[in-house]
Amino acid sequence: MTRNGRVFSFEFFPPRTPEGKEKLRATWQQLARLGPRFFSVTFGAGGSTREGTLETVLEIRAAGFEAAPHISCVASTRADVAAQLERYRAQGIRHLVALRGDLPSGVAATGEYRYANELVEFIRASTGDWFRIEVACYPEFHPQTRNAADEVRNFKRKVDAGADGAITQYFYNPDAYFRFVDECRAAGIALPIVPGIMPIGNFSQLARFSDACGAEIPRWMRFKLESYRDDGASIRAFGLDVVTALCEKLLAAGAPGLHFYTLNQAALTATIWQRLGI
Repeated sequence: MTRNGRVFSFEFFPPRTPEGKEKLRATWQQLARLGPRFFSVTFGAGGSTREGTLETVLEIRAAGFEAAPHISCVASTRADVAAQLERYRAQGIRHLVALRGDLPSGVAATGEYRYANELVEFIRASTGDWFRIEVACYPEFHPQTRNAADEVRNFKRKVDAGADGAITQYFYNPDAYFRFVDECRAAGIALPIVPGIMPIGNFSQLARFSDACGAEIPRWMRFKLESYRDDGASIRAFGLDVVTALCEKLLAAGAPGLHFYTLNQAALTATIWQRLGI
């Protein structure tokens, strides 16, 4: 649901094992009680999790909740994407998260699409207004972006191609988000830009993710997290305080919602949600 016009959502990745499916089922059922506007389910590079993505989306939708599959165009042909869109339409799915995606390991060519705006343009050209399309944006810059102006220009191409909304990469510096939104508004981008939120449960995992995607862990946070070493309880407690404060600041400043990267875990996201009093 929306709260005061704001949209709250949770993201999962499709599990690969029967045990993973059971764990995810318990996770989304627990988080569904919080009443998010929608769930999203990631899509592996080159369609490597295609069946798992659709299976997870359909299971969630069968229980009466909205679920949006991610769709990635890297290492894909137009025929691949067209077939995937047709499958989603046939199932009555009307909400997508459209991304370029990362190349699978060992693959050098990008396929017929180089950028996400080309994917959005193709979706609009082939399906009209059937889908609501969310796209990604990067307050702290995509790893391949050369400068801040390029980041806004790249985002605007997706907007001009037909995106309806945007979800940011996660970040821990709220000023980066506020600056990015101001620059987008100055460039004529009016659609809602929802902050992506990554709860902190494992520092080594977080550091690995952040190094790969270009998200900054502020030095004061990194030093504090490193000081806990293998003390998982202290890492989680500190992370809950930091991320809850971040969310509070974002919402107080008018962010249009929050999108939680759950990593298929319910506890941290649910605790932050409860602390926020959403």
